[in-house]
Amino acid sequence: MEARITNPAGLLPDAVQAVNLLYKAAHSAGVPSTILELVHLRASQINGCSPCVDSGARAMRKSGESDDRLFTVPVWRETPYFTEPERAALALAEYATRLADRPDPVPDEIWDEAAKHFAEKELAAIVLWIATTNFFNRINAATKQPAPQNWG
Repeated sequence: MEARITNPAGLLPDAVQAVNLLYKAAHSAGVPSTILELVHLRASQINGCSPCVDSGARAMRKSGESDDRLFTVPVWRETPYFTEPERAALALAEYATRLADRPDPVPDEIWDEAAKHFAEKELAAIVLWIATTNFFNRINAATKQPAPQNWG
């Protein structure tokens, strides 16, 4: 696949600065990086964002994530590999990514389960990170950004 244009966020310097601020904000609230990485990967899988799935899985593996967990993120409900907080965050990521699929995009039971495991500031960071991931996914899908070919 060939990209339609260079990634728009890279072409507009102010966008890069804004994205860096979003990243910093989401990663400064005390949410374990594993949780943020999982929601990023799951939202990117749902949206079919090849560069984000590729880079997300590679980053998780580099930080020590097991193949069992990496390979089963799409079917996390049917595996024993994820903690209750991770499951709550993954469910929130799925619902917040698939907003148009139901009349109540994020039902109370999904939110309430996440709220059992995360403080308000942490929930804010998770929601912000899901939104940021969806932002990147839409840019990459619209412009047909390919996954990198040379990871050497």
